[in-house]
Amino acid sequence: MLKKWDVVEHLRTEQDMLGYFDACLAENDVRLISAALGDIARARGMAHISSVTGLSRESLYRALSGEGNPEFTTIIKVIDALGLHLRAEVKAAKEAGMTLKIPEEG
Repeated sequence: MLKKWDVVEHLRTEQDMLGYFDACLAENDVRLISAALGDIARARGMAHISSVTGLSRESLYRALSGEGNPEFTTIIKVIDALGLHLRAEVKAAKEAGMTLKIPEEG
């Protein structure tokens, strides 16, 4: 019988976790991002994350399952408890579906 693949088994270092979270953020998929936070929280220890955030383990598992709909405050608390932070970055105009308009001189 095949063992079910679990990403948590591959999140051994902070760099692994950061790379995984960064890749999920790049997808712009709220459920994927929530699930990734849940995976990283499981890798770090959900009991620890629960203690730091003040949220119950059960509510964290539910909210960060990928099927949950966590409040933004929950996401921020978990990100902080994981020692991560969100950072805004400007997209290239072409990637954002925009064209740059250069002002005319004169």
